[in-house]
This record gives sequence, C-alpha cells and structure tokens, in this order.
Amino acid sequence: MALVLARRLPLRLRTGAGVQRAMLLTGAALTALFVLTAALGPLLAPHGYAQLQDGHGLFGSQQHPGAAHPLGTTIAGYDVLSRTVWGARTALLIILAALLLSVVPGTVLGLASGYLGGRLDRLLVGLADALYAFPPLLLAIVMSLVISGGRSSLVGGLGAAACSVAVSFVPQYFRVVRAEVIRVKAEPFVDAARVIGAGPWRIMTRHVLRNSVRTLPLIFTINASEAILTLAGLGFLGFGIEPNSAAEWGYDLNRSVADVTSGIWWTAVPPGLGIVLTVLGTTLLGESLTDLADPRLRRRTGAPAPATQKTEKGGDDD
Repeated sequence: MALVLARRLPLRLRTGAGVQRAMLLTGAALTALFVLTAALGPLLAPHGYAQLQDGHGLFGSQQHPGAAHPLGTTIAGYDVLSRTVWGARTALLIILAALLLSVVPGTVLGLASGYLGGRLDRLLVGLADALYAFPPLLLAIVMSLVISGGRSSLVGGLGAAACSVAVSFVPQYFRVVRAEVIRVKAEPFVDAARVIGAGPWRIMTRHVLRNSVRTLPLIFTINASEAILTLAGLGFLGFGIEPNSAAEWGYDLNRSVADVTSGIWWTAVPPGLGIVLTVLGTTLLGESLTDLADPRLRRRTGAPAPATQKTEKGGDDD
C-alpha cells in the first residue's frame, strides 16, 4: 500500500485540484518538518532540555527573547527553544511506541477473529467494543496512575502514555483488519488455495493477511495526531513526564498558563504551536492519503477532456 501511494503521489501533485494539492503539500511539509526536528533535535537545540546554566551562569527566569535565548526562558529557567525542539523528539517517540504497541496486537487479533469466526470472533468483538467505549484521555490518565503513579521518568512516562494510547488504538486496527479479512477470505483465490491443499496458517499469512492490511498506513497518520494530543493532555493535566527527564509540550504549556495572564507570551506560544502544527500536518497528510488511495474521492483537474466533449464544444463554437 505504501509503495502504491508513493507511485501515485507525483501524479496527484500534477493533476490534483488546488485545495487537495495544497492540503497534501501542507501536510507533507509540516510532517517532514516535525520528523526532521525530532531526528536532529540534539543538533538543533542550543541547550539541553533540562539545562539551567552555561559558562556565563544561570539562564534566569522568564528572560525576554534575545540573542542568548531566541525564544526566552521559562519560569523555571529553561531555554524555551531547546525545550520546544526536544519536545518534538518526545512526541515522535510516543507516536512510534504507541503505533507499535497497537498495530501488532490489533492486526493479529483482527486476522484471527475475521478468519476463524465463531465464539472467538464474538468474544473479541465484544472486548473491542468495550475498550472503544472508554474515552482515550480518561483511559490514559487511569493507566498513567497505575503504571507510573502519574509522574515519572522518560521511560516510565513514555511507557505509560504509549500503553494508554495503544489500548485505545487496538480496537480501531482490530475492526479494520477484521472487516478486510472477512471480505478477502471469500475471494476465489482463497478458495483455490484451499483446493490445492494449503493449510489455514499458510492461507492466513500468505494470502489473507497480505491483502487485508493495505489501508493501515492511512490510519497510522491519522492516529499519530491523536497520540500527540493524548500525550499533551496528560502533560497539561499533570500526569506527564518530569521536566528533568524529558521535554514535553503539554507540561510546558501547563506551566506557561500563569505567564500568559502576566503578559509573558513567549513561554506558551512555542509549545502550543508545536502541538497545533504537528497535529495539523499529520491530519492533513492522513486525509490526503485517504483521498489518494480511494478512487471515488479523487478529483482531477488539468487532465485532458474526453474527445466527445471537445468535439461538441468545437461544434458549438463554430
């Protein structure tokens, strides 16, 4: 599926409608900026995420933006630019961890449920519906309290957030894969595999699974934004990662609320923009990829008109 989308992307950029092309380019650019910032964080950040001083002494609390600190400092004395850059790295880690913990079990359970059916299918569908009924943020708070006591180190905080996000994502992947498996297992090529003597395990893995996960890359990008919002919500409510363990946008935004009422804007705007732009980029990219993958949703402009339309138009002009 990913290779098919990659091949269609240049054509879509040439023939897509203006709004659709703008959405795709904007989403891809913002997502690429987020990934590059996270990957190159140690090189881009002028200071460490928990650094309070350099060779000239302490940074100082709530310093205005200037040459030494382009985005100023927080009330605790952290460099805002460094915390924002390092926060992108934390957000990318939570996305990767949450998707890994949700895609694998969701795919395996969906494959088994859709192909085997029976009581196992009814049981798994009931469990998925029960998990899907819980609000993701509330479930994340409960699991954060259980796993890490609400506040923890980078590993503990990421683990708690990733597990809580993954639990809410598993039913989504389960439903998508199960529906595709039920459709694919009724195809003639699956019956042909049974006739030639292929076992259930071989049919499930080589024939059914390969044709049932094509839409998963589209769900990845959409769920990435939800993972970031969940992590930011945990940090804003005080259940996130300790500031000396990692930089996290939700925590920094929570600490800057009092600053905004005092006219100190530079501590709130950078982490807030980080959340907004990253969620916007992944959402636009996911919606554009969905449009690109579904022929019914594609609208092409600039393509040559059919010959019959050209002839009729020419006859009217004459």
